Amino acid sequence: MATVNIRRDVDDKFYRYKMPLLQIKIEGRGNGIKTVVPNMEDIARALNRPPTYPTKFFGYELGAQTTVANDRYIVNGAHTADRLRELLDTFIEKFVLCPSCKNPETEFVISGKSGHETMIRDCKACGRHNSVDMKHKLVTYILKNPPKKKEKGKKGKKSGGMTAEANVGGPLVFEKGAEDGSEEDEDGSPAQTPIDNGVPTTGTDIDAMIGRGADPVLGNPDAAEEVSKKLSKLDVNGDDDEDEGADSPYSILEVWLEENKDADDAAIINKAKELGIAGKHKVLLEIGHHLFTDEVAKEVQKRVMLLQALVAGEKHQKSLLGGLERLLALSPSSDALLAAGTTSKVLMILYQADILDEELVKQWGTHVSKKYVDKDKSKKVRKSAEAFLKWLDEADDESDEE
Repeated sequence: MATVNIRRDVDDKFYRYKMPLLQIKIEGRGNGIKTVVPNMEDIARALNRPPTYPTKFFGYELGAQTTVANDRYIVNGAHTADRLRELLDTFIEKFVLCPSCKNPETEFVISGKSGHETMIRDCKACGRHNSVDMKHKLVTYILKNPPKKKEKGKKGKKSGGMTAEANVGGPLVFEKGAEDGSEEDEDGSPAQTPIDNGVPTTGTDIDAMIGRGADPVLGNPDAAEEVSKKLSKLDVNGDDDEDEGADSPYSILEVWLEENKDADDAAIINKAKELGIAGKHKVLLEIGHHLFTDEVAKEVQKRVMLLQALVAGEKHQKSLLGGLERLLALSPSSDALLAAGTTSKVLMILYQADILDEELVKQWGTHVSKKYVDKDKSKKVRKSAEAFLKWLDEADDESDEE
C-alpha cells in the first residue's frame, strides 16, 4: 500500500510519520452516487483518531451526508481523490498536528460536565497543551461521540477526562451510555406502533437541500460566545419533575414562549434557569411546541446553537421531536405544512447539525405514537418525513442493490 507523509508539506522520504495514501471508490448512479473511502480505518489508525472523525469532517466541509456502516466510510456525492486528500490535510492541521512542534503525536483530552466541555490536543512529543477550534461543527460531533477511554488497571473508576487513543491493530471502539427505557403511554401500552411509509411525500426536494451545502448554524461568533457562557452553567443531566399542572414551571415556560417567540437564546436560557428547569429534557418539549410557528423550518435554523447545547441525550431528542410533532400536527395550517414536507425539512436541519441521532430518528419515523398527539395525526407527521427518511436510507439501499 502506498504511503505518504502525514505532513504533506514535508518532502523528506525518511520522515517518520506516515499514513496510507487516501483511496476512493465511486459507487451508485444518479442521486444515489456516493464516494467510498476503503482505507479510512488504516488512515485513521495512523493518525490516532477514530475513522468517523475524518469522515464526518469531509461531510461538514462538503455539505454532504456521511454514512458509516459495515466498516464502510461513505460520503454522498461524487468527489475526487485530490479533493478529499486536501480536506484530509485540513483535518490533520486542525485536529491532529500539535501547533507547537507540528508533530502528529497528539491525543484529545475532553474535560468538564456535559454541555460545557473543553477539548485540547495533548502533545506527547513536546508536552504542550493546545486548544481546538471549538466553533467547528466537528467538535460538536466529537463531544457527543467521545472515544473510549484507555483503561488502566481494574474497571470501575473513571477519570475526569477522555483521551482519543487508537486500539493497536484495529479501529477505535466507542463507549455508549445506558439506553433509556422504552416509552409508554399513560395507559401503560407501548407508545409506538410500526408503520409502513410506502407513499413518498411530495413538496420536499431533499437532494436540492443537500446540494446547497448550506450551514444550518447561523449567527455571529460574538453571539455564539455569549450563548456558550450562559449554557455552561446548565445541568443537562437532571430528571424532570412530574408536576404538569397549570402552575408547574413547564406551563409557565409554555406561556412565556408563546408570548416571547422573538426572545434571544440567552433570554430563553435565563427563563428556564429562573424556573429551575434548565437542562431538563421536557424543556425541549415546550420549546419544540411553543417557540416555533408555521415558519418552523426557517426558525429552527436560527435556533440550532441553542438546540445543540440543550439536547444532551436520547430523552432530550425524543422530547424535542415530541414538541415539533405537536406543533406540526395541531397547527391550524397542519395539512398545508405536512403536504409541503415541512417535517422533512426540519429533520434535515436537525440531523445535519448533529442534534438528532440517525438511529433514533429512523425509529421515530417508522413508529407512530400516541404519546404526544393521536395516532392519526402522528401518522400524518411521519408521512411528511418520508422524503428525509428515504434520503437517509438511500446509501444503504444502493449498497444492497449492488
